[in-house]
This record gives sequence, C-alpha cells and structure tokens, in this order.
Amino acid sequence: MKIEKEFGLVQVYTGNGKGKTTASLGLAARAVGHGFRVHMIQFTKGRCYAGELALAHRLAPQFSISQFGRGCRIGVLIKQGYKKCTGCGDCFLKDRGPDEDDFEHARLGYEEALEYLSEGRCDMLILDEIGNAIRYNLVTADQVVKLIKNKPANIELILTGRAIPEQITELADLVTEMTELKHPYKKGVGSRRGIEY
Repeated sequence: MKIEKEFGLVQVYTGNGKGKTTASLGLAARAVGHGFRVHMIQFTKGRCYAGELALAHRLAPQFSISQFGRGCRIGVLIKQGYKKCTGCGDCFLKDRGPDEDDFEHARLGYEEALEYLSEGRCDMLILDEIGNAIRYNLVTADQVVKLIKNKPANIELILTGRAIPEQITELADLVTEMTELKHPYKKGVGSRRGIEY
C-alpha cells in the first residue's frame, strides 16, 4: 500500500536571525527527495548568483525558483566566481526604499503564487521573504491571509521573512522564530559564497 502525501500545513520561519531561507531550502530538498514538486517564489530578491538558483537548476523539474526583486550590477561576475558580494546594498530594498519596479515585481510574484495554488502546480510552495514584501507594503498582510485561507488543502505553504505579522502567524500550523545571538558580520566577516549566497 502506498503512503499518502501528508502535505497541507502552513509553516512560518521568521525572526531577526539567519537561516529562514536556508530552512525552507532544507524542506524543499527533503520534499524533492521524496518525489514531490516544489516551487519557491522569492520576493525582494533578484540576485542571479544565489546558490539556491544553481540547486534548483540541478533538481529541475521538481524544484523551481522565480525571483521578483532587484538584481545586482556585478551578479554575473559573482556567479562565475570572479567577484564576491561586496555588500554594496544595491540589491537590497532597505537601502533605498521601494520604487515603482519593486511594487511591480511584488505584484507579479503574488500573481504567480495565486496561479501555483489555484492550478495545483506544486506540492509545496515557498514564499521566501514575503515578510520583507509585507514590511515595505509591496504586498499586504491581508493578501497573504487570503492566500492561506484559499490554498488547496493538499499544498504545503512555507512563508519566510522577518516580522511576519501576527494575523499570519495565528493561521500557521508551525511558527519558528530565528533569533540572532551572534553573527560574524559584527566581526567584519562579509557575505561568503556558499554560506550567505
């Protein structure tokens, strides 16, 4: 007798500590290992050199990623290993605040989430940095609540990002808060290839 898929819960990874996206990638790898289809939508991220993009390429077609955020002007060189992330902040929303493109990217990402859920195109949907999108008013908490309430019963929904609003965490089945106790950034250690990106 074949064991049924037991997907369908809502998980939240939030807090000021490192590891929220990493935790969701671990879930994705585990699900793909069992033959399930996983799609990750990254809000406020558009860096072509992120290691998870290479992972998705290797695990395709069962794992895919769409990015809806700012790019990096030296991203291709970083991806090829000729440069490393300098922490310039061009790709981070917090350094300049949202502009018209940021709102458009978030709108497209949200529409893609609706499509994946309504069409049942995956077994697990990860909305990476949705907390950031909410914080900058690119997506509203009410929109995310609507996604949760209207998602098919058999799709696992994973939400990541700092400061996920309480109205969302109350609906979640699992909430993990990452708390920073120590971080190498505070000792001057910059982003490291294969660790932070």
